[in-house]
Amino acid sequence: MCASLIFSIYNSDYAEKINLYYSMMDSESSNKDCLGWAARDPSGVLSPYNFTRRALGSDDVSLTITHCGICYADVIWTRNGHGDSKYPLVPGHEIVGIVKEVGSNVQRFKVGDHVGVGTYVNSCRDCEYCNDGLEVHCVKGSVFTFNGIDADGTVTKGGYSSYIVIHERFEVKSLKTKRFKASWLHCCVRDAIDSRDSLGSIATALYCFMIPNSYPLASAAPLLCAGITVYSPMMRHKMNQPGKSLGVIGLGGLGHMAVKFGKAFGLNVTVISTSTSKKEEALNLLGADKFVLSSDPDQMKSLAKSLDFIVDSASGDHPFDPYMSLLKVAGVYVLVGFPSEVKFSPASLNIGAKTVAGSITGGTKETQEMINFCAAKKIYPEIEIVPIQYANEALERLIKRDVKYRFVINIENSLK
Repeated sequence: MCASLIFSIYNSDYAEKINLYYSMMDSESSNKDCLGWAARDPSGVLSPYNFTRRALGSDDVSLTITHCGICYADVIWTRNGHGDSKYPLVPGHEIVGIVKEVGSNVQRFKVGDHVGVGTYVNSCRDCEYCNDGLEVHCVKGSVFTFNGIDADGTVTKGGYSSYIVIHERFEVKSLKTKRFKASWLHCCVRDAIDSRDSLGSIATALYCFMIPNSYPLASAAPLLCAGITVYSPMMRHKMNQPGKSLGVIGLGGLGHMAVKFGKAFGLNVTVISTSTSKKEEALNLLGADKFVLSSDPDQMKSLAKSLDFIVDSASGDHPFDPYMSLLKVAGVYVLVGFPSEVKFSPASLNIGAKTVAGSITGGTKETQEMINFCAAKKIYPEIEIVPIQYANEALERLIKRDVKYRFVINIENSLK
């Protein structure tokens, strides 16, 4: 419901206007079988919205959504933070559910499988990055799960909804003409992904991910954005070396997953925070080895030149030089947050031969690898499950950083 209609309802001719509203809703919902919650304008306020998903194609998977994580991206785009929001906007890109229907060409999934969908649902499928399972870096731009423009010209709508249709993309291409890395062959599920035929070709599957039945669906949702956003650079920069030391700046949805992965990799993990209130949970709930208050000069000095790696998930503006002084020679500093600027002295970088890198989410091959790793190691995000009716309040709490550590909407039991 648009803001102007809400205003008119509450300020004149209430009974007549409310009846008009419901008649509009009935008309809007006819022949629109997907129920979601959408923002209608930059206020970002979400309310029920009926719409139509595209028809299931021969290469598509349709899944009933059971849960959807709440990411700060939902705040940004519902409120037109980048000036490109397309309303009505249905947010949500940490989606999990159960396959309800598959197209005739789909080979990887079957009805009843547990499946996840992350931050993008399509890409050009032909550039060097798509061919290497790094579709997030597609040269033509990957298609975002919501507020994106898909190949058919429609605006994508996310996981605050009852179901979604995803392209599986199961293709067979000659190994002689493709640049596949060996690791790609080992990260997918169902050995069929590594199916080579007599002509020496390989099958590849993208855009949706198999979730092991033993892994709770609610816990799987945050892996599709928060989890992969830290897992991807940690693997790229070889942070999976037992005995090495890791510092984690910022203990939110991303930071707490960096701590969990660090411990699973056998690292000595130090949480660095501006707030003493994070200490107990960092050490006792998340299992960090050490907690350092960044505003305490003595504590920071004690950590100088001791860390092999730093994962910085803080999005608020903060100085970089004090944190870079904590790295050892050839240490690696990875930024996954989005402060308004990054500023540090060249000496902080050059002296000690340090590396500063950035990262967003990951490609499809490493996303499936991460899901399998979490299932094998029993790594679960810390979540607060809420009904869809609580979504607006959850977004407000997220802005205030009042969540430990990820909201997950229980779609199946609350979206009616």
